[in-house]
Amino acid sequence: MAENTANDAKASAGNKWAAVLALAWLIPGGGHFLLKRPGRGGLLAASVAAMFLLGLMMRGALFQPQTGDILTTVIYVGGFIGNVMSGILYLFTVWLGYNQVDVAGHVHDYGTKFLVAAGLLNILAMVDAFEIATGKKD
Repeated sequence: MAENTANDAKASAGNKWAAVLALAWLIPGGGHFLLKRPGRGGLLAASVAAMFLLGLMMRGALFQPQTGDILTTVIYVGGFIGNVMSGILYLFTVWLGYNQVDVAGHVHDYGTKFLVAAGLLNILAMVDAFEIATGKKD
């Protein structure tokens, strides 16, 4: 009887993986909150937000997709995807008009890397939420 209840809980959680992924992208840690894992969700939200805000405070540049040779395409499109994966943080930043040009300097360069790293960290959080939602991880 208890085994059937556990299987039913996994099946219902497995059916909502798309909603979990969408919320995990839009709001960092949101997928974990939806899955009733507030500790992990709060830690992920704080980590992604801290990385992103530190990148902004260091005046890092946001990537725009550019094409050309293969290296330019990989760097700029990959950086853009990394920025977009920060979800609502990226959307608010663009909506509020943040537009730091790419300038030379160590601090600005680290800021740009922090902005991309925030998105990459959110991708890891999305994968974790997906695995929990599909029952592959507890």
